[in-house]
Amino acid sequence: MSDDTVRALRTADEEAAGRRREQRGWYFYDWACSVYSTSVLTVFLGPYLTEIAKAAADADGYVHPLGVPVSAGSFFAYTVSASVLVSIFVMPMAGAAADRSGRKKPLLAAAAYLGAGATAGMFFLDGDRYLLGGFLLIVANASLAVSMVLYNSYLPQIATPEERDAVSSRGWAFGYAAGALVLVANLVLFLAHDTFGVSEATAVRICLASAGVWWGAFTLVPLRRLRDRVAPPSETAGRGWRQLASTVRDMRRHPHTLAFLLAYLVYNDGVQTVISQASVYGSEELGLGQSTLIVAVLLVQLLAVAGALGMGRLARTYGAKRTIMGSLVAWTVTIGAGYFLPSGAPVWFFVLAAGIGLVLGGTQALSRSLFSHLVPAGKEAEYFSAYEISDRGMAWLGPLLFGLTYQLTGSYRDAIISLVAFFVIGFALLARVPVRRAVRDAGNLVPDRI
Repeated sequence: MSDDTVRALRTADEEAAGRRREQRGWYFYDWACSVYSTSVLTVFLGPYLTEIAKAAADADGYVHPLGVPVSAGSFFAYTVSASVLVSIFVMPMAGAAADRSGRKKPLLAAAAYLGAGATAGMFFLDGDRYLLGGFLLIVANASLAVSMVLYNSYLPQIATPEERDAVSSRGWAFGYAAGALVLVANLVLFLAHDTFGVSEATAVRICLASAGVWWGAFTLVPLRRLRDRVAPPSETAGRGWRQLASTVRDMRRHPHTLAFLLAYLVYNDGVQTVISQASVYGSEELGLGQSTLIVAVLLVQLLAVAGALGMGRLARTYGAKRTIMGSLVAWTVTIGAGYFLPSGAPVWFFVLAAGIGLVLGGTQALSRSLFSHLVPAGKEAEYFSAYEISDRGMAWLGPLLFGLTYQLTGSYRDAIISLVAFFVIGFALLARVPVRRAVRDAGNLVPDRI
């Protein structure tokens, strides 16, 4: 074996070792921030903020943020929608800044710690401070969205095409594992709050704030492991919305990438709305207690770990596109069944939670990895900015529809069944995307299964 061959093999081994080190660090941002999505957005904040809004409501059950009459039962859903609109505004600026400087890590740190700080500040959410709760929710959600733009844009840089489904799935699995671990601690504190000498409301506030502390602490791991890659000047010329417009124009040269984003925008809105509104549906419509909701979400987290890894394996056999489409069928059946759940029956709510958990992680992980194949090399940050906008871009519509439906009908059942449309339409749009051709058009190698 020649010296050149030996040096080439040594270099390849070193590059592989470096990729694995970055991948392990990358997983830990999912581990860090997913606790916010689980404990705060999915479990505690919806019912708690709804109760605070009801405490501040007038005799007709309305609060008046900025002078606008809003049903107290819809305030949380509307605030989630507002946070999404703010996210859409700030994400292109974050993507542009990352592309201009080539320094994603400082921006990732700034977004992560702003979000973690806002979440920790939820400890002070009590009495009738519904406006404070809404403000902190908007800041935390927008910060999470910006950080995810930067985080996701690392995927094509730290994983080869054949590795991405597995790496993305492991990241989601790490996140769900962290969510389950912290949720167990939350459940102990919530159920035994008297033993710890705190009220139920104080226990909820501690659970909310602890998610922010966890988010900030574990963000240190990816900040130490990931490395910045400086982009050529020609790839960092845009600014904010100007760059987003340039990215969209560039995507017109890759219409199949754009078609995938449209499909993802639709079906992911259904996913995000189910995540954020499930606890409100369980508490307000089904009359379930907070401890039941925590156990149900814990079940989702545990099964989502297995689901993400299992669907990653299915993707190696059937391809990511077919696996995602199968998950959308499962989403449609599961949410449709949710409409018929009897009130005050925790067992059936647990069955619903199990169905959601089995498809949740895989749908998100495989969507991210599939999109990474459709990104032209050197344009990761700006394309993942557009991806995250698709992630959030219509995610205001689902909560808005949910809130409006409840405000008009007074029924959370009608609100939950309306979400089925997002999965059906998303399935139809995704079915029309020729993903192999899309990968080739982006100038990337086509994996054996995709």
